Amino acid sequence: MPLQGFCWFLCCRQGFNLLGRDYGEKEEEESFELRNKDDLTSTNGRGPHEVIHAQPARTSNGTNGHSVSELPEEMKSLIIEKSKMGLDEDPELLVKGWLFREVHGGWIKQRRYWFVLSQDSLDYYSSTEKGARRLGTLVLTNLCSVIWPDKKTYKETGYWSITVYGRKHCYRLYTKHFNEAVHWACAVQKVIDTKAPVETPTQLLIRDIEENKFNPEVVENIYQHNPILKYTQSPLYAPLLPFSFGSLEHTYHSGKGYASVREEAVKLFNCLQQLESAREPVPIIQGVLQTCLDLRPLRDEVYCQLVKQTSGTPAPQTLAHLRYWQLLTCMSCTFLPGPAVLKYLRFHLKRIQSQSPESEMDNYASFIVEALEKTRCRERVPSWEEIQVLMGRQEMPCAVHYPGPGSCQLYISSHTTASEVVRRMQEKLGLQESSNTFSLFEQNSLWERPIAGSTIIADILTSLSAKEPDQESQWKLCFKLYCLLDADSISEDSIEYFFLFEQCHEMVVRGQLPACEEDLQALAALRLQSVIGDFSTLSPCPPLDELFPGDMVEARVLMSLSAPPALPPGQPPAQGCPQAQRFPGGLLAGALWSHTATTAHKQRVEQDLRLRSRLKEEAAAIMSSVVERWKGLAGYSRGDSMAAYLNIARQWSGFGCTLYEVDFYISSTGSFSQKLWLGVAATSVSLYKQGEAEALESFPYGQICSYGVSDSNTFKITAGDRDLLFETTKLTEIMQLMNAYFSVLRRRRGKGDDVGITEGTEVAFRHLTATPAPTLVELPSHPV
Repeated sequence: MPLQGFCWFLCCRQGFNLLGRDYGEKEEEESFELRNKDDLTSTNGRGPHEVIHAQPARTSNGTNGHSVSELPEEMKSLIIEKSKMGLDEDPELLVKGWLFREVHGGWIKQRRYWFVLSQDSLDYYSSTEKGARRLGTLVLTNLCSVIWPDKKTYKETGYWSITVYGRKHCYRLYTKHFNEAVHWACAVQKVIDTKAPVETPTQLLIRDIEENKFNPEVVENIYQHNPILKYTQSPLYAPLLPFSFGSLEHTYHSGKGYASVREEAVKLFNCLQQLESAREPVPIIQGVLQTCLDLRPLRDEVYCQLVKQTSGTPAPQTLAHLRYWQLLTCMSCTFLPGPAVLKYLRFHLKRIQSQSPESEMDNYASFIVEALEKTRCRERVPSWEEIQVLMGRQEMPCAVHYPGPGSCQLYISSHTTASEVVRRMQEKLGLQESSNTFSLFEQNSLWERPIAGSTIIADILTSLSAKEPDQESQWKLCFKLYCLLDADSISEDSIEYFFLFEQCHEMVVRGQLPACEEDLQALAALRLQSVIGDFSTLSPCPPLDELFPGDMVEARVLMSLSAPPALPPGQPPAQGCPQAQRFPGGLLAGALWSHTATTAHKQRVEQDLRLRSRLKEEAAAIMSSVVERWKGLAGYSRGDSMAAYLNIARQWSGFGCTLYEVDFYISSTGSFSQKLWLGVAATSVSLYKQGEAEALESFPYGQICSYGVSDSNTFKITAGDRDLLFETTKLTEIMQLMNAYFSVLRRRRGKGDDVGITEGTEVAFRHLTATPAPTLVELPSHPV
């Protein structure tokens, strides 16, 4: 028994010694040391030789040990040129210190090791003693990556972490000190940055092909002796192009379930091979395009994979093989590759055309060559319909509506822009000579937005098809008047006059034409006469909300309901009632509260029913008045009705302007207001109270010094010595329209050419000077 106790004591003591060594109960060394050449030669008079001997020696003892003669496989495969080192010629140390490393398996999640950073690798050892076992090595190349410490991990674990990704290993390291974590991250990143770029065999072969492209014999010899350039049915185990090691956990697209870029590249090749046997290839093609849209580095990789799979195919004319060409066609209409891959792709297409003239591959290659000349990076992945059209190398039908029930059918490609569609619509409708400008709009019955001129129409159609379908408010592409520069010159028998009439009526129905109720009823009657003709009991009558502003009906009803009820004659008003006695809390409190809540709910339901009933009564009364006026218009032609309608609308001084809702307005002079209209017209910008015809303030363009976006929802105009701030959600639309009008003014005054337009809305200001700066938002259709 004493012998067993003595043995147990020796085992426990040895175990505690091991724990003390591994987890740092006795920390005799510095926890962190940063080394550079100056430190190595000046600190305490020690030279590099002494520091090298302070590093633990590499031994072959144990399963994790490595001998000098047996370099790690990772180092052999990636570092090609390396000076020969003896046992005592280790690389110069940069950083060394104790760090915790995340380990898998067992109840201990983190273990403490001695880490040493050199010019070639990051190693860790069991201790700081000379001859300690080297437990692992991560070879550093320019493809390695470092994730810096973040607060989220610190809050969860109490440690600052850095993660180093290598080809075979990933080290998740932890320390309690933020500065120490930053020093390690900086040092590792600095070593990575000094490494020469790693090139894959595919890259080297692409360079060889580019250098010998005028020597067909050499090129064919390269293809013959390098199967990596040709079609294969085997899976791909590594990308064709170099990608950094590491995951996407710290990137924007981590929520979409993507793995590392290298892993996604291998998965994409597997998807490409599935195209050969897929009954319906469109979902696979869409998935590949979506991945390339989200992960930009993979675009060149997919191009290289497709070039590989369309080279040296045993059965090139089969449908299975043509799937690769169909995907290559979709890629060429969606993304452009980088310069080096683009040259390689064009050489490949030319080579295929020379090898297989008058074939389907030749047809696809010709289509792709033309597409590459026009393609800009798309904002959205092509829709199902567009992919099917591209697979057949055809154009896509597009319905463009215009004010009224009319529409035009155009055929567009994946490169057609809004400006091109506007020009073609003007040609179709005979509007080339108009002094006004036109634009395309995304529109439904409740909402519309102008489309910038360089926007690709295929992207717009894809976004419209992705929105939830609603029969009452179906989304469509609409061609409309945009800048009304000269309304008086529009001929009454032209389609442009019809556009003006229809868009004016849209403003009336939205409640954006300040007019009295009699004028609004007269406008509704004229609308009926122009659309239907003379009154007849058999004529279908549209609902009131298509003729009269619904907001006015609701406002009248709410005003009548909120007015106090009239007292019977002779009854005096109440002089003040005694305050109701409050019930004390107790056993009946819950029951009383439930009864009160039920009563309040019933009152709300009754109020809602009463409101709906009053709305129906008020709408019926207004409709009756409108019909009576309509009967009095018998004999009016369509043209007469439209002219009378527009004559009433022209009585408003702001006729022709576009109104935008402003939630809040403040001026540098101290005036402020809420719920206004900002009217942008051909000659000025004006402020209106909603529903009132007279402008509160008006600023001719000659007085405006600058305008622009102040922050995410504030628009600023400087007129003279005044600064005007508007809080609105229509920043982009206001900027677009003002840019268009100022562009016209410059052309008319002869102060320069069209304004240079850039895409997007920047948080900046545009100053109106003799030499205009580029505007901030692109015109929605074309330079005026």
